[in-house]
Amino acid sequence: MHRIVLGGIGADAHSVGLFVLRHALTESGYQVIDLRTQNELRDFFEAARTADVVMISSMDGHSRFYTREFLELRKEYGTLDAHWYIGGNLSVSSSPDEVARHFRELGFRRVFPGYADLRQVLRNLEHDLAGRRPAALTAQDGRTPATRSRTLVLPEDQRMEDEHFRIARKEVLQHWRTGRDAADLDANAEFLGGRPLLAAAQLRARHTGRPLLQPRCGVADAIGQAALFSALHRAGANVLSYQVDSLSRNNDYSGAEEGLRASSPDRSVLNGFPVVNHGVRALRQLAARTPTPLQTRHSTRDPRLLGEISYAGGVTAFEGGAITYNLPYYKDYPLEESIPVWQYVDRLTGLYAERYGIILDREFFGVLTATLLPPCLAIVTTLLEMLMAVGQGVRSVSLGYAEQGCRSQDVAAIQVMDEMADELVGHARHGVLVTTVFHQYMAAFPEARQKALALIRGSARTAALSGCGRVLLKTTAEAWGIPTVTENADAIRQARRSVDAATPADLDPAAVDMEKRLLRAECDHLLNAVLECGGGSVTKGVVRAFRLGLLDIPFAPSVHNRGEVLGIRDTGGAVRLLAPGRLPLPADIREFHRDRIQERLSKDRGQSRRTAAEMAAFDIRRVIEGDFDDWPLS
Repeated sequence: MHRIVLGGIGADAHSVGLFVLRHALTESGYQVIDLRTQNELRDFFEAARTADVVMISSMDGHSRFYTREFLELRKEYGTLDAHWYIGGNLSVSSSPDEVARHFRELGFRRVFPGYADLRQVLRNLEHDLAGRRPAALTAQDGRTPATRSRTLVLPEDQRMEDEHFRIARKEVLQHWRTGRDAADLDANAEFLGGRPLLAAAQLRARHTGRPLLQPRCGVADAIGQAALFSALHRAGANVLSYQVDSLSRNNDYSGAEEGLRASSPDRSVLNGFPVVNHGVRALRQLAARTPTPLQTRHSTRDPRLLGEISYAGGVTAFEGGAITYNLPYYKDYPLEESIPVWQYVDRLTGLYAERYGIILDREFFGVLTATLLPPCLAIVTTLLEMLMAVGQGVRSVSLGYAEQGCRSQDVAAIQVMDEMADELVGHARHGVLVTTVFHQYMAAFPEARQKALALIRGSARTAALSGCGRVLLKTTAEAWGIPTVTENADAIRQARRSVDAATPADLDPAAVDMEKRLLRAECDHLLNAVLECGGGSVTKGVVRAFRLGLLDIPFAPSVHNRGEVLGIRDTGGAVRLLAPGRLPLPADIREFHRDRIQERLSKDRGQSRRTAAEMAAFDIRRVIEGDFDDWPLS
């Protein structure tokens, strides 16, 4: 049996494609050594000693940086007989032909710059391995690399004490040289006092029923970022954000510095804006020229310094949380470690409210892995993030949700999330501002621009009908790379027209009510189970629930997530639980999901012969290939 090493490299966290590819390779009779995500190049060379093929995935555009020592490592490890493949979104600045030529010159046998067709990959493998004897086996064959050994302590719910925060803050501000400029909270608050607050803007939007529009935007240098902000504001963006690059959000500030030096206003080597590297002064200059609220969007492993510099630089909203910016992004980051780190960010946010009356917003990335995600898991995860943040003094929360593609289910999800959040911490009872954020379809986008445009328009209507407070926008360039200013501006205009054109006739009230009843029952069961297994403690309940599988995120790369849950679509496009794993759902709810899936399979006998992963792959490819007449799906 031929052995294939498979994994993601560098800060890249994409795992859905790796999951599907691993399944296809196994079904084809190959032995797969799964390294999961976030490996160093040396990890692949170690595994290549007894491998026939090494497959590296890189989706964040920094593949050249991650493989810069390839030739040196080949010399160090001697002659390795394995064939090397690499694929994904390999560069943010070079053409596919240039990328392919670069990696072939390094010694890669196959290069897939962009989407790799599964059948083509399998044909290449068959050709490359024809007549080759399988590599020699070792005692380590088939084993997943061990996780780090550490002593873990269950986190507490209690609010951080002032002295504990003061000591931690002194250490945090020393993580990178720009931290010292964020040290003076009084000066930070004075600058923040003159900035438009996202919390206030969202409160106004909630009263008017007209959601705020927010594009994703981030380039490496400050001049380019300023031009981007200006152009998108003119196009109608209500909120703007720093989209942080992959290197600095993995706390690799030295790597980001290298990329920053190589970038210019016309050519961004990084795939985002390195906030920490630019520092407080540069951020304040940008903020002073920008009349809209600013947010920092990232997925940083340790967000504490990023939060400090963001707030000091005039950012009034900060995204992420201990669950949502952990399990979907990192291979081995225990919740026992991530929760205290995020409690620091939430306590910092709370201090600005308590000492200075500045209400900064905290958003939670309910998108998770985005693909075929049962909405109940997204809702309960964000509610738990919210409870942990409010416990540290946060006064404004934004609950994110990723559109799945069935309008009645997506509208129901936003409304259930909003209603449950209001019951738990809503403004009238606890003085906390709550809003919902609708993310336009976050899984792999259609490759055809007309189909992508149809998705953007239909998605914006769904967002308007849901009653959300803010919409995170996509562009028609989503399947191809980082969008241009023109493409981002066009997405804003298209979304605004669609939002304004939405009418009640676009919605089936009976279908929404059915989905709401189902979702509310599911969420109540899940949330109660988490709190029960934590003995009333939210933090302890979160850790124990994921450990037991009471919460489980499909496709997440984390070894601290069981990965037993899988969803596929029913005949109406709604995501149902094909494999509910250990989720604490009663028999009647599980039976409902089985019936809806069986209804789909009975209409397509070919699909009934597919494995679970193959059916999921079919649903993913359907959108990528534009296999729909209109959006949302039906």
